[in-house]
Amino acid sequence: MNTPHRFHTPALALVVALALAGCASSVKLDETPVETRTPGTAGGAGAGASGSGTSQSGVAPVDLTGKTDTASVGKVVYFDFDSFVVKDEYRGIVEANAKALTANRSKRIVIEGHADERGGREYNLALGQKRAEAVGRAMVLLGAQDAQIESVSYGEERPAATGSDEAAWAKNRRAELRDR
Repeated sequence: MNTPHRFHTPALALVVALALAGCASSVKLDETPVETRTPGTAGGAGAGASGSGTSQSGVAPVDLTGKTDTASVGKVVYFDFDSFVVKDEYRGIVEANAKALTANRSKRIVIEGHADERGGREYNLALGQKRAEAVGRAMVLLGAQDAQIESVSYGEERPAATGSDEAAWAKNRRAELRDR
């Protein structure tokens, strides 16, 4: 009676190993950093049980129905020094513009990434591109289509403010959303 048991154990292990190998993927996921400045909103036990309008995961639902007047919504997302993380304070701008794209699939936008004057030209072009793409990825996660969004970088070449102080640099670290 022990022989069948020993025979099935290696066969079962082989089947499990093949199943796990079939689930492996060589696709690398692009990691986008996410910033949350309000600790404790990620939800604990029963986070979705209250009537607060948040889902069980602690993520607030986004209403993508209806039309949005993007003229009344901001078109600029600002970034911290040497960062391409879309901050929570600009979530409304990203959501409203994504909602407008979702409501009108023929609408197209260009997201222009910019950097301040610090850093080399190539570095600032790359940073501006990452900023534009981060905003674009956030909009795609909210329902916009990749084909509706074009991301470009101008690096430090088109400053919004002149000067070599923190106030000017802060205005130049941005991504601008423009209708195409």
